Amino acid sequence: MKIYLVILVSLVTLLGKAQNDADYLTKVQIEQDLALLDKIFQEQSSYQGLNGFDYREDFETYLQQIDDQKISQTDFGLFLSNIIGKIGDRHSYVKGYDLPETLYFPLSFAPYKERVLVLDYDRANRVYDLHNSQYPFLKSINNIPIENILQKALPNEQLAPKKSYLLNAVRDLRDIETVFSILKIDLPNPLPITLENENGTEKEIQVTLVLDDKKGYLWDEKFHKKDFYFYYKDEKLNDRDLLEQFFTIKDNIGYVQIYAMLEREESPVFFELLNDFMIKAVETDALIIDVRDNGGGSRDLINELAGYFVAPNAIYIVNATKQRGLLPLNEDLKQRLHNRYLFSRDELDYTEQKAVDDFMNTFEPMYLLDKDKFSDYHYYVFNGQKLSEGKYHYNKPIYILTNESSFSAASVLVSTLKGLPNIKIVGVNTDGSSGNSERFELPNSELRGKISTMVSFQKDGKILDGIGTAPDIVIERNLDQIFMKEDYQLNRLLELIKEE
Repeated sequence: MKIYLVILVSLVTLLGKAQNDADYLTKVQIEQDLALLDKIFQEQSSYQGLNGFDYREDFETYLQQIDDQKISQTDFGLFLSNIIGKIGDRHSYVKGYDLPETLYFPLSFAPYKERVLVLDYDRANRVYDLHNSQYPFLKSINNIPIENILQKALPNEQLAPKKSYLLNAVRDLRDIETVFSILKIDLPNPLPITLENENGTEKEIQVTLVLDDKKGYLWDEKFHKKDFYFYYKDEKLNDRDLLEQFFTIKDNIGYVQIYAMLEREESPVFFELLNDFMIKAVETDALIIDVRDNGGGSRDLINELAGYFVAPNAIYIVNATKQRGLLPLNEDLKQRLHNRYLFSRDELDYTEQKAVDDFMNTFEPMYLLDKDKFSDYHYYVFNGQKLSEGKYHYNKPIYILTNESSFSAASVLVSTLKGLPNIKIVGVNTDGSSGNSERFELPNSELRGKISTMVSFQKDGKILDGIGTAPDIVIERNLDQIFMKEDYQLNRLLELIKEE
């Protein structure tokens, strides 16, 4: 019996050791993964090197520091997330590593005027309120200034537009064990936090961290919008009764909510309803297109709206891009650009080519790209004559309502429509991004990720990634909107429209 016990203990020990070893990477394995990632960056990444960051120096320093140590998959994943973040490619990420997710604040957090509000959530009434009305702001956690925590909390998003980064980092403070793990700081429980008021007077409290079932309700406006996530369910994409609620006319102002940049093929009913709505909206005094919290998707809706917004005799170049890849571009890459309504000059008709030439006479891109690595420019053209077929020209005031969570194709919508006649962008700066991504997986660490292969320029020559598009009319959230008691941004815009 003792012999069997010895054998059993030995097997358990060996299996445990094997499992433990499997969680770690040797220097050789890391070198191999970094060599592959370097090849991917050099051959495919469109943004690496543009802002002056040399990832190879960080690779070399990292390898010198680890020496012969065994490195966990998580530590390696965090290192690569930091690298991705410094490159500034907003469509890129590294996934496949685990961070602890067992302890949480029972509180919620939201940004307000560059500061952090500490909130409680009333689940019965679906509203937030200040955790401490006399000391509403968060100054520090565990005596660490909150700004020091926030600036390191999201390594892969560190070059996001300022307001976009702040929103995501503040909101994620609720998952404090994950945040402290990223910062490599021990997490006490209870956890001291310091609150302060408008005048800087402080109050320290001890907060007992809780498990998943007691955690605070994550502050995110998407969670409070009815049917916001309908586009994740195939059966909802063409549910006419559900989709009709996104189109309203009140006080002779048309309002369209666009929660996702839907493809025409996946949701033909939405496009049908949009066109029906525009027919009804012909006599309205103004139109609002709301793309707040829209995470992107297809450009199909941009073209559909442009058919009404661009005069039939007008041609605009609204986006210029260059594709990374072996030249000449293969048919697959060309098709992916065409799917985004991006075409080379040679693929355009004579009038569009003339518009391109006029555009390029004044276009000053913030980056000059290597002609041996990038294609010629591909252009997004709003040709009113083509777009307006079967439509009419809506020549009343149009307002695009946006926020710091308007991302990818939604940010392209904002960027391409900005500056066109009768159109104003309202709200706050978008989380701009446009990348045409490729996926990768590293063999030893089994980390997987995504990088952009296209550089996308706005009309003013700035890229979208890390910059976004600024509004013509700034409307920030007020406290009641943060508390989910009213949609202040929309209500204030309605007031401005009625005042004109």
